[in-house]
Amino acid sequence: MSGARPGAIPARPRPLLVLLSANAVSITGNALTVIAVPWFVLETTGSAGRAGLVAFCSTLPVVVAALLGGPAVDRLGLWRTSVVSDLVCAVAVAAVPALYLTVGLAFWQLLVLVAVTGLFHAPGETARGVLLAELAERGGTSLERATSAYDGASRGARMLGAPLAGVLIAVFGAEVVLLVDAATFAVSAVLIAGWLPRARQQRPAGAAGLSGYAAELREGFQFVRRSSLLLVIVVMVMVTNALDQAWGAVLLPLHAREHLGGSVQLGVASGVFGGCALVGTVLFAAFGRRVSRRWLLFWAFLIAGPPRYFVAALWPELPPLLVTMAVGGLVCGAINPILGALQYELVPARLRSRVLGAVTSGVLVAVPIGGLAAGALVDRWGLGVTLLVCGGLYLVTTLSPLAVPAWREADRSEPGAPGGLPGAAVAQEPPTAPRDARSAGGDLAPGGERLQGGDRVVEVPDRH
Repeated sequence: MSGARPGAIPARPRPLLVLLSANAVSITGNALTVIAVPWFVLETTGSAGRAGLVAFCSTLPVVVAALLGGPAVDRLGLWRTSVVSDLVCAVAVAAVPALYLTVGLAFWQLLVLVAVTGLFHAPGETARGVLLAELAERGGTSLERATSAYDGASRGARMLGAPLAGVLIAVFGAEVVLLVDAATFAVSAVLIAGWLPRARQQRPAGAAGLSGYAAELREGFQFVRRSSLLLVIVVMVMVTNALDQAWGAVLLPLHAREHLGGSVQLGVASGVFGGCALVGTVLFAAFGRRVSRRWLLFWAFLIAGPPRYFVAALWPELPPLLVTMAVGGLVCGAINPILGALQYELVPARLRSRVLGAVTSGVLVAVPIGGLAAGALVDRWGLGVTLLVCGGLYLVTTLSPLAVPAWREADRSEPGAPGGLPGAAVAQEPPTAPRDARSAGGDLAPGGERLQGGDRVVEVPDRH
C-alpha cells in the first residue's frame, strides 16, 4: 500500500486534456483514412463512380445513426458509448486490409465494412461532443475556448495526418495506412476508458420502451424546429457538407491522381489546409470575441469554400491550389468554434444528446448524396465541369448569413451561459420537457470538417 493520505484521490490527467488527446489521436487516423480509402478504390477499380458509391455507403449509416442515436446515447451513457464506438470501428477498419492481404476483399465486403464504421461512429461522436461541454463547464473553461481547443487539436492532427498518409501510401500502400487508422481507434478507446472518469449522467425523465424512445427523438427535432438559428445552421451546413464530401471523397483525390502527381501531393494539399486552419483556430481563440459572429461566418465560408473548386477546375497545377487551400484554411479555423459554441449555448445540458443528435442527422442527411453524385457527374460530364458546378452551388449557399434574418441571432446570443437558453434565438422547451454541428458526424468547416468534429468516418472528411 502507498503512504497516501486516507481518502486521497490518485492523480489523474485533467479530463478535458484526456478528451482532447483522444480526439487528436483519432483525427490523425481519420486523416489517414480520408486519403487512403478513396485512393484505394481509385487504384483498385479506376472508377470515380465506385469511389462515390463507397462514400455513399460510408455516410448513409452515419445519418441513420445520428437520426436515431441521440436517446440511445442517453440510455447507454456518454463514456460507454464513446468507448464501444471506437472499439467497433477499430475492428471494422482493420478488417479491410486484413481481408485484402489474406483471402481477398470483394467490393461488396468493402461497402459493408465502411457502412459498419459509419453506423457506430456517429453515436460516439455525439457522446464526445456532449462530454466536451460538460468537462468545459466543470473545469471553468468558456465554451468558445473549449470548442476552439477541440477544433484546434483536430486540425493539428489533420495537418500531420494528411501529408503522412500521402507518404505512407506511396511507400507502403493504402492497405497499411488503414491498419494504422484501426490502431488509432483502439488508442482513442483506451484513453477514454482508462483515464476519463465516468460522469454521473442525469438522464432526462421519460417513458421506457419504444414509445418513450420515439418521444425523445421527437423532442430533439422539435427543439431544432423551434429554434430559428439552429434551423438555419442545419440547412446551410447540410448543403456545404454534401459539397465537402464530393470534394474530399471524389474530386480532390481524382484531381490529384490526374493533374497533381499522386498521393503525396494530395496529402500535401490537405495538410496545408489543416495547418493553416489550426493557425486560424488559434487566432480566433485569442481575438474572436471582438468580431461579429455572423460576419465572420459569412467571410469564412465564402473564402474557404467555393474558391478551391474554381481554382482546381481552371488552374490544375499544384501551386495555385496550395495558395487557395492555405488562405481558405486560415479563415476556416473560426467556423467550427463559432457554430459549436452557438449550439452549446442554445441547448440545455439535459437535452444535449438528443438535440445534438437531431442536429447531426440534419447536417449529414445530404452527405451520402454528395459523394455519390460527384462520382456520377464526373463519369458523365468530366472532372472540370463537375468542379465548376459544385463551386457555384457552394457560392450560392454561402450567402445565407446575409440573406436569412435568423442569422442575426448569432450576435445576440451571449457566450458563457452554459446549458442555458440565451437570447431570442433559443427554442422554448415543450411544457412537458417533452449537434452539435460541431460534434458527431459532419464537419462544419469546409474542406473536410464535419459537424462534429470532425469528423471520423471512413470516408467522410472528419471524426472525433
